[in-house]
Amino acid sequence: MRYKVDEKENFEQSLLFWLDRFVKYKLTSLSNRHVEENAKLSSIIGSLNRGCKNMQELKNLAKEARNIGLIGINLFINPLEKFYYYITPMGLASLKEIDEELLSEFLASQTGSLSDATKKNYRIALLSFFQFMDKQNEEKNGAAHQFRIELKNWGGLGGRKGEKLPAHMYKEELSRFFKAIEETEFKPYVQAKNRLLIKLIIYTGMRVSEALGIKIKDMVKDGEYFVFQIRGKGNKPRTAMIKSEHIEKDLNEWMAYRSSESALLFQSRTGKPLTQAYVSYVMDKMLLVAGIRKEKNGAHMLRHTFATLLYQKNRDLILVQEALGHADLNTSRIYTHFDKERLKIAADTMDGI
Repeated sequence: MRYKVDEKENFEQSLLFWLDRFVKYKLTSLSNRHVEENAKLSSIIGSLNRGCKNMQELKNLAKEARNIGLIGINLFINPLEKFYYYITPMGLASLKEIDEELLSEFLASQTGSLSDATKKNYRIALLSFFQFMDKQNEEKNGAAHQFRIELKNWGGLGGRKGEKLPAHMYKEELSRFFKAIEETEFKPYVQAKNRLLIKLIIYTGMRVSEALGIKIKDMVKDGEYFVFQIRGKGNKPRTAMIKSEHIEKDLNEWMAYRSSESALLFQSRTGKPLTQAYVSYVMDKMLLVAGIRKEKNGAHMLRHTFATLLYQKNRDLILVQEALGHADLNTSRIYTHFDKERLKIAADTMDGI
């Protein structure tokens, strides 16, 4: 069903109306392979069909969706919330008054202190939202209003593609972090689970979402190794391996505590899937014990740390690509920036002159 651009009585209501429908569209198009509470997801979609009373209600529904496994929704809801509160006080009469210049002004004023990666996310969220509106609106004469937002000339990104060197830990920091994994105190029934979860990420370079999505049937012991079948981005399968000596004690301890019938390896005490927010909490506690602070302290830093060390030890980009599940070799190429041996050659340039 298609709707008028200005479907409601005023600008703010019309914008919220379209945001409701866009979020519902994203919830039904994002991968739901980590979602086990299908009834909860249906309830959230039903609420979106009825329409939210305000932006806070919409944000809360998106948060509920994220907590049951639709992790990617945050990429869209956070920038669009900022956009909503930025534009609604302007007193615009129609959504049709929104153009590329206004969106560029929003990005310039609201994202200046953010990383280039986050700025890219803001741009993606805006492009996706207005492309959705382009396809789903229809006026009385049967024609559709086209916003045609491209944001190609937005100059807010510092790098060629908005890239920046990823935060990672150096060897001395890693020694302290491995010690912190063992020493950070949690409640007894989650102690082994938390150690196992963080070790899986740091020893294999898994994405957090991949680790949280592992099912017990996806894990097999093969000699001195545990082999994990992972579903990565785009539902693409790949294999990860870890030496059993690194995780077997924690795995056995966690399996002894674990009592739910859930197929997932990692779960809450009540059997629900873990969230990225939970993993961030665990990481914050461990990093605090280790005395490590980075620009970005999330568990994704562990993936960058693994990839950095993997390249430094092997100088093999194909191996990095395969281990991390990158679709494009150029994505893996960023880790060549941490090749100290090559940099030492540059540092010796002026020797003997």
